[in-house]
Amino acid sequence: MSIKKSILGLGLALFAAGAFAQDRPPYGTEIGVEQAKKIAAGAVAESKKNGWRMAIAIVDNHGFLVYYERMDDTQIASVWVAIDKAKASATFRRPTKAFEDGIAKGRVALLGLSGETPIEGGLPIISGGKVIGAIGVSGANSDQDAAAAAAGLKGAGL
Repeated sequence: MSIKKSILGLGLALFAAGAFAQDRPPYGTEIGVEQAKKIAAGAVAESKKNGWRMAIAIVDNHGFLVYYERMDDTQIASVWVAIDKAKASATFRRPTKAFEDGIAKGRVALLGLSGETPIEGGLPIISGGKVIGAIGVSGANSDQDAAAAAAGLKGAGL
């Protein structure tokens, strides 16, 4: 009986994950280090302007780290969280806030997805309508993390 329930639970989780994964932009050519540095610079500038101490990670469209920067006195945990946010955003082709919102609405099956970080602050990097990477920012409140990430994209013209 327990095996049947486990299989049913797994099936429902996969169904929920499949429904969640629709209508995403396609992957494009991965981001290069120079563009990643420009995006990070915009995130750092926004963070400095607001007095936030942040860790900023830029990954390619496969979720592999391309560029990383940590501001002085950033909390240690933000190192891993920023990278995880960027990976989740790139590999699932959506802002990490989508996971946070889904869980808040009761879609706890999202917690079972491998590689997903359900905390706002990860944004896909889209160029020409295609995902070329993602930025993950951590160090302040999650909405501030997201604001710094968005400023990084805006500063790089994305």
